[in-house]
Amino acid sequence: MSFKILKKEELVPTIYRMDIRAPRIARKAQPGQFVMLRINEKGERVPLTIADFDREKGTITIVFQAIGKTTMHLSSLDENDDIQDFIGPLGNPAHIPKDETVILVGGGVGVAPVFPQARTFAEAGNKVISIIGARSANLLIWEKRMREVSDELYITTDDGTKGHHGFVTDIVKNILESGTKVDRVVAIGPPVMMRAVAGVTRPFNVKTIVSLNSIMVDGTGMCGACRVLVGNETKFACVDGPEFDGHFVDFTLLMNRLAMYQPEEKIAVEKYKCERQGCLC
Repeated sequence: MSFKILKKEELVPTIYRMDIRAPRIARKAQPGQFVMLRINEKGERVPLTIADFDREKGTITIVFQAIGKTTMHLSSLDENDDIQDFIGPLGNPAHIPKDETVILVGGGVGVAPVFPQARTFAEAGNKVISIIGARSANLLIWEKRMREVSDELYITTDDGTKGHHGFVTDIVKNILESGTKVDRVVAIGPPVMMRAVAGVTRPFNVKTIVSLNSIMVDGTGMCGACRVLVGNETKFACVDGPEFDGHFVDFTLLMNRLAMYQPEEKIAVEKYKCERQGCLC
């Protein structure tokens, strides 16, 4: 069985959206879960958080940045092309309370997986305050979508080209210092951003949930590659997460593990580019 790409869109430079026909997954998918895909028989398995789902159309939406060999290869595919393996939904769904005030923080491509959570939090009767950030205005994704499901939306850019000139943590801190009662914060994005958000919320004792993008191989808890340290306990991001209490995550260990294969990843990218260009490697 293969999975057809029904829609492809380059949202901003290097960041792509794809709608994949996967009706069985779409029937069960929940915000916070992820899929594992493999482009072809020789490809590596890649975990991607579900950015949206449509049960009626039977589609799963993924958003990814073409930064490594496999994501570059994925971005080269076109509508009506097939992906060999597309497995899910995996991981635990996000916990959606009712009648709370929730801050949702999305950084970079992390804005996409924040969206279905923001929508579901809103549908459950929560007050949704969303903060989305990017390095620059031309790299900001899904602003309109996030505005539609948020009571309040704040935008930050590192270079000041749109919204607040600074980081998402600046807005989180301002809201908490203003005395606004916040019941929980959900942050999804680069580990350094999630760590910073958890650091800002800790003095205010506000529960902070982060989604960990650790290295994964099978996504079902069999290999142990995705192990993370949470509250001095070893957890598997794929079956125990991917969401955890950010105040207890060992982000230093997480980031060190994510950097383990950078030399090999660089070689794979260079080889892929070389093969695409037809040069001698």
